[in-house]
Amino acid sequence: MDDNKLAGLRQFEEGLKDLSITISEKQIDQFMNYFDLLIEWNQKMNLTAITDFDEVLKKHFIDSLSMVKVMIPSNEKLIDIGTGAGFPGIPLKIMYPELDVILLDSLNKRITFLDEVINKLDLKYIKTLHGRAEDFGSDGSYRENFDICVSRAVAKLPVLSEYCLPFVKKGGFFISYKSGMIAEEVETSKRALNILGAEISRIENFTLPSSDIERTLVVMKKINSTPKKYPRSAGKPSRNPL
Repeated sequence: MDDNKLAGLRQFEEGLKDLSITISEKQIDQFMNYFDLLIEWNQKMNLTAITDFDEVLKKHFIDSLSMVKVMIPSNEKLIDIGTGAGFPGIPLKIMYPELDVILLDSLNKRITFLDEVINKLDLKYIKTLHGRAEDFGSDGSYRENFDICVSRAVAKLPVLSEYCLPFVKKGGFFISYKSGMIAEEVETSKRALNILGAEISRIENFTLPSSDIERTLVVMKKINSTPKKYPRSAGKPSRNPL
């Protein structure tokens, strides 16, 4: 590993310390292999616009693990909706191997990449799911079957909540990763959350380590079952938000 990468790796470890995370050599190797696969596959398909080593470690890996600011995962069942290149699900799985993880994405090419990552990193108790959240959210095998749902997907909270909350069991949590300050978006989501059986339990604003990048984690707790008519069929949540 060259000096620039070594410096980036040290900064990564410092960022983890800021999150009170201790990482093993095996986990460092898994993250480095994940980075290599991400860059290799990104040359043939669009996985990420961020390819610089330091930037990937900060804006993808550290950002994904920032969930620990609001909740330390253990052996819960977790689903990552619209996972894309595997964020935040794979970094969380590497760091907390006892998690039972499902990665859901609508693009089959990304699923093929994620399966390769899972295989090369020798990750257990994690699987991919190809399809739309609107379909699987109504499937009895997945509906209200998860302790935690996470998503870094780019959608407004009322829309994202309709996609994600049907997967969460009563007493579980949906954690939405957001950029910057989102007070207005949170306010406009309250009606949707009420309909879907949830309430906001915590909002955590912070900046990524060694940066001025503002991030927000919105934690929603499931207090009642989601009515069976939600999620609505494909396209309706985004065209006509609750």
